[in-house]
Amino acid sequence: MKNKKKYTLILIFCLSVFSVFGQTRKQLEVQRKKLNKEIKQVNNLLFNEKKKGKNALEDLKDIQKKIEVRALLIATINSEAAILSKEIQVSQVELENLNKKLADLKEDYAAMIFKSYKSKSKQSRTLFLLSSKNFYQAYKRMEYMKQYTSFRKNQGEDIVVQTNQVQLLNDSLVFQKTLKDTLIVFQKRQKNQIEVDKQEQEKLILAIKQKESLYKKELQNKIREEKKIVAKIDRKIREEIARANRIAKAKLKNNSKLVEKNVFILSPEAKALAAKFELNKGFLPWPVDQGIVVRKFGNQPHPSFPGITINGTGLHIITRQGNYAEAIFNGEVLNVLVSSEGRKNVLIQHGNYISSYNNLEKTYVKKGDKIKTGQRVGQIFTDKVSKKTKLIFVLFKNTTRLNPSSWILKR
Repeated sequence: MKNKKKYTLILIFCLSVFSVFGQTRKQLEVQRKKLNKEIKQVNNLLFNEKKKGKNALEDLKDIQKKIEVRALLIATINSEAAILSKEIQVSQVELENLNKKLADLKEDYAAMIFKSYKSKSKQSRTLFLLSSKNFYQAYKRMEYMKQYTSFRKNQGEDIVVQTNQVQLLNDSLVFQKTLKDTLIVFQKRQKNQIEVDKQEQEKLILAIKQKESLYKKELQNKIREEKKIVAKIDRKIREEIARANRIAKAKLKNNSKLVEKNVFILSPEAKALAAKFELNKGFLPWPVDQGIVVRKFGNQPHPSFPGITINGTGLHIITRQGNYAEAIFNGEVLNVLVSSEGRKNVLIQHGNYISSYNNLEKTYVKKGDKIKTGQRVGQIFTDKVSKKTKLIFVLFKNTTRLNPSSWILKR
């Protein structure tokens, strides 16, 4: 298991490097700030509260989440520092060229001033004009003297401009070097911290290995319970679709119209709402104002026990204690389900789409209520032992589950 963890971390790091490769420094800077913020959220939401009970599996999952985010942060810093190194090299070459150009300008200007000084007197300039063979030659000499004076002025202005450019580039170079030094210090700090996290990870892995059969049994029981809850929700959704369709068919003049099983019959208004919902794919708001995803959508191998698969029906989002679930779009409450433990699940219909907000302690809506985007539908339950406040957010099209990550805004 120890070697597996090392390979997993290496894989995460390699994938992280590939994901940041090719990005601009500005994009990497934005990503670095975002990941740094996410690490703070992980610490605040997963490690801030003192737990009443110890569960090595839960603790291992939390520490792995932190290592994963920190590995991506280190990869981002490395890429940003590499780009900065290239920028510094380019700036240094450019600065050398500018300094050379400035030196040439100053040398030319000095020679011109010296030459001008030797023929500086008004008498020499007058003699130069009077010695002309004819009026036309005198005119040309006068024009030449004007152009020479103008050229001297322009040369002096060019030197000022070039000096300013050198100064600006030098300041930029100093800034780039300072930023790179800061990134390197920050990277070292992250590397030191990830080593501490990995040591804690190894301790947890050892603890799990010592009681592997017990933890595996508990995990399998939990998976079975989750499957029962999922089956119950699926059954309720099918019942609600059938009920809604009976009402819709009763309103239709042609009752013989064929309807596909487990698919909503939509009114023109419901079709328009579903179309608007689809247009907002990728831009729908999060169901909580602050949170981190600790379980993604889809089937996933368990990180500690090979052969055990976890089914992510939606997104498991850890948020702060006392936080609320908020509707991601306009709609109508299809039903409010209550589990045997008293946890509530609000189902909101958006045409033929359904958003599900599960693991609520309190609800502020009831069946049939019209809902607006961002409206609070309930307060999220906080586990008294783990101290975690977790929302299970699921998205359906009729009875088919969708990946919520593809529909809500990227953070």
